[in-house]
Amino acid sequence: MQLDETDQKILRLIQLDATLPLEEIARQIGSTKSPVWNRIKKLKAAGVIDREVAILNAQKIGLTETFFISIRTDQHTSDWLGRFTEIVNEMPEILECHRLTGDVDYIMKVRVASTRDFDLFYKRFIGRINLFNVTSSLSMEVIKETTAIKV
Repeated sequence: MQLDETDQKILRLIQLDATLPLEEIARQIGSTKSPVWNRIKKLKAAGVIDREVAILNAQKIGLTETFFISIRTDQHTSDWLGRFTEIVNEMPEILECHRLTGDVDYIMKVRVASTRDFDLFYKRFIGRINLFNVTSSLSMEVIKETTAIKV
């Protein structure tokens, strides 16, 4: 879908706050409510707007530790990948998982309450699937964290 400047402005605003009233979005982009509503409706229908969610403050709910896990495997079969994908999707501590090129096969972002909780998570995870090499890193400080995509 081709996005014009008005679509891009709308998307930038609602990525920062999806609860903005249509009137406020229209005011900020120099339009009126009906055209903004129609554009948002089209963006949703086209799949540009995938979903609207509430983003929780992990610190405030006690999930204070973020770990990144680098995984290398010596198994590259579709059966293994299917099982790995199933396990990743079943474990709510895993916020992201990416299959990579290069020396590392997968990287995961995991959020837990403590290093002890991470150890328990790690033991559950490695107990469910065969892995060749796993390296975990604790995030010391968040420099930037956003869900907004540049449009």
